[in-house]
Amino acid sequence: MTTGQLAGVVLAGGASRRMGRDKATLTVPGRFGDLTLVEHLVSVLGQRCDPVFVVAAQGQALPDLTAQVLRDKVPGLGPLPAVGLGLRAAADAGAARAFVCAVDMPFLTPELIDELAGSAADGAVDIVLARADRDHYLAAVYRTGLADTVDALVAGGERRVGALVDTADVRRIVLADAGALANLNSPDDVAGLS
Repeated sequence: MTTGQLAGVVLAGGASRRMGRDKATLTVPGRFGDLTLVEHLVSVLGQRCDPVFVVAAQGQALPDLTAQVLRDKVPGLGPLPAVGLGLRAAADAGAARAFVCAVDMPFLTPELIDELAGSAADGAVDIVLARADRDHYLAAVYRTGLADTVDALVAGGERRVGALVDTADVRRIVLADAGALANLNSPDDVAGLS
């Protein structure tokens, strides 16, 4: 896929209960040029995606970003409405597909985006997601037209991204090395990077 055909969406508005603080503005001393996680992820996605959107919580403080910031309409509903918001914005920007990831994926690479986007290029499926030990819904390429499906699921009370995956045509790309999919979920995870 060429620039302009694949948008990027970083989900940054989660409550981060296990971390005990906002992950988006977390820095890891000596890593990522002292960028916050959200700045780092926007930089990675920006190498392959245009435009890039960050979905954040209402009132969530973020650094200046080279991405468009979208705000969750209703707090506390989980990642599904945030995915829908990002997909809708990507569709409105003219992108047929969007790479969607979580903000706590410090080792995500442009090459992983290439691999998933390349598998989506034939247009045969709605979602191409990475699979290692499990399906990684937040390391996936989604057809932006799924925004309407997300809206219907959310209106029915659904909050899980897995519910969207269950309704769609999905291609799973099994990764031998899951390093790019690692999440930072707790202070111990961050300490292990220093």
